[in-house]
Amino acid sequence: MPVERPPRPTPDTVTSGLLLVDKPAGASSHDAVRLARRALGERRIGHAGTLDPFATGLLVLLVGPATRALPYLDGEPKVYAARIRFGHETDTDDVTGVPTGSAPLPALTTDVLEPALHAFVGALDQVPPAYSAKQVAGKRAYALARRGTAPVLAPARVTVHEWRLAGIDGASIDTIVTCSGGTYVRALARDLGRALGAAAHCEALRRLRSGPFDVRDAVGFDALEAGEGRVRSMLDGLPSLATERVSTDGAARIAHGGGVPATVPGSRAALVDDDGRVLAIAERIEESWQPRVVFAGE
Repeated sequence: MPVERPPRPTPDTVTSGLLLVDKPAGASSHDAVRLARRALGERRIGHAGTLDPFATGLLVLLVGPATRALPYLDGEPKVYAARIRFGHETDTDDVTGVPTGSAPLPALTTDVLEPALHAFVGALDQVPPAYSAKQVAGKRAYALARRGTAPVLAPARVTVHEWRLAGIDGASIDTIVTCSGGTYVRALARDLGRALGAAAHCEALRRLRSGPFDVRDAVGFDALEAGEGRVRSMLDGLPSLATERVSTDGAARIAHGGGVPATVPGSRAALVDDDGRVLAIAERIEESWQPRVVFAGE
């Protein structure tokens, strides 16, 4: 029999939780954090995965004490709408970069493209873009690239769960990518072009989903500035964890790092009060929950 989860707190009572933001093109992920800090009057705000400035779409921000829940947040898979343009590569692998090489257009037909996209589905060893935040000898790759030094980046293991064709428009194609965190979609665009004996870059990119979150539930920058940002319960980002409701006495023990009895199955749990506020994230030790991250009292 499924365990009933407690009710979510109302927006007026939430002082710690998640904020979904729809980032526009040209803004950095940190721009979104700065704007949220001003709008909410809260300094402790971080993001659960960046977006490149040229990209748009979903950013999941953690507000207040919830920033410490990041290691437990359900943020995968990521889903993107990616437009890929054939004809030339760029030094950034996206539309903002300087062209570095051109090639004739391949046959942009469904019969050619669908098998090519499918060849990238599964576990891949992906070479990140030169302009990325990867570390090379203690320095960011993008910093080296901006100085004219071509960074040598080791391949990273990523997973593409699905890559499907959504449309063909002249020299560009529209695709939907479902992938693991850490996947560079602009590197996929580069590698797709090469696989077809051509050259390509990412023309536009929009994040549609991150784990259980959808961009349709996100707030834009203008609405955020107008005070319309809604902080959601931390529980919304922890759907894979068991939920244990605790008593007032149990909440007091949790506030001091003490354990409480475990009555629901699972190896980890969100410990919540009667109002649905998350008091701690805990791990099972025999028949008790031992808090690992405590929010009670903050």
